[in-house]
Amino acid sequence: MKDVEVKIKIRECQMDELSDIDRAMVSMAIEATASSYAPYSHFNVGAAILLADDSIIKGCNQENAAFPAGICAERSAIFAAGVQHPDQAVRVLAIAARNRSDELTEEPISPCGTCRQVMIETEKRFGLPIHILLYGQKRIYMMDGTENLMPLSFSDF
Repeated sequence: MKDVEVKIKIRECQMDELSDIDRAMVSMAIEATASSYAPYSHFNVGAAILLADDSIIKGCNQENAAFPAGICAERSAIFAAGVQHPDQAVRVLAIAARNRSDELTEEPISPCGTCRQVMIETEKRFGLPIHILLYGQKRIYMMDGTENLMPLSFSDF
């Protein structure tokens, strides 16, 4: 038996260290939190994605009393892009959230496992890594590619 070390690469930065495009994407993810419907968790999540053709799609979480009938912000944006721009790769995905006090979270939030799997499939579909921005007031995590979110991902192909 031997130990295997799995490494991921996450860059930590502040808003003023982001490129203009990344700053705009984070701002749109923050803006998208206002459209969230989260009467049960009171955790309002917004996502913004930039597509290869420079289209921008926003998404937000939508909860439902018949759990798990809701959808996460990341998947709502990716699925909307799949309908509106089916031939365009996702270049950038930014995620932000507000807590029960309606304040932006201090720490970056990360996608759930289901959203991570959808992101992996999206990357594989188009053959391009997604530039990921996870917003928090104290810091922003930035990474290129879903393998940094889920290094031992499921794949059937």
